[in-house]
Amino acid sequence: MVVDDHPMWRDAVARDLSESGFDVVATAGDGPGAVRRARAVVPDVLVLDLNLPGMPGVQVCKELVGSHPGLRVLVLSASGEHADVLEAVKSGATGYLLKSASTQELTDAVRATAAGDPVFTPGLAGLVLGEYRRLASDPAPAASDEPKAPQLTERETEVLRLVAKGLSYKQIAERLVISHRTVQNHVQNTLGKLQLHNRVELVRYAIETGLDDA
Repeated sequence: MVVDDHPMWRDAVARDLSESGFDVVATAGDGPGAVRRARAVVPDVLVLDLNLPGMPGVQVCKELVGSHPGLRVLVLSASGEHADVLEAVKSGATGYLLKSASTQELTDAVRATAAGDPVFTPGLAGLVLGEYRRLASDPAPAASDEPKAPQLTERETEVLRLVAKGLSYKQIAERLVISHRTVQNHVQNTLGKLQLHNRVELVRYAIETGLDDA
């Protein structure tokens, strides 16, 4: 599904993706319309602009990823501002591509996003990982009645470690010799136990606990 408030750009992106073999199930030109249509058609990948009338793209992303955790969101934006990139990723976006990208770069990014791989315009991936590490190094506020950390199974911990290292669900399935669906189930169980909402928060938790270096 393609979401952009400029009709010519939206139509061009949808056409390029269709010609590359993708099934474009819907388009939308504003935030509220994007949420309604995405909930109706449940796309695998949402190609999303950030600057939308009615509701900003980051809010669209938050709402849809919150209700459909399996949705992959590729932000396609004119802005390369670091604050915009980080806000998009924290809202649940899988990747971030600038509109200066070529058609080939866009189609490659959509394929990678569909496979669960994070995709970023060159130079932005290091920024995002650096922010994860900065957040992880910030001391957590002390709480005298802090609940015990939830217990993950050995397999859940193993899957979480590989997610933190940046592997896609398909790569994790191949490495552990289990099915793609089993990997997804482990991730969903882990999200529930840790009371987290998406893969971004999961990676941050893994970095905080040192699993990415294990």
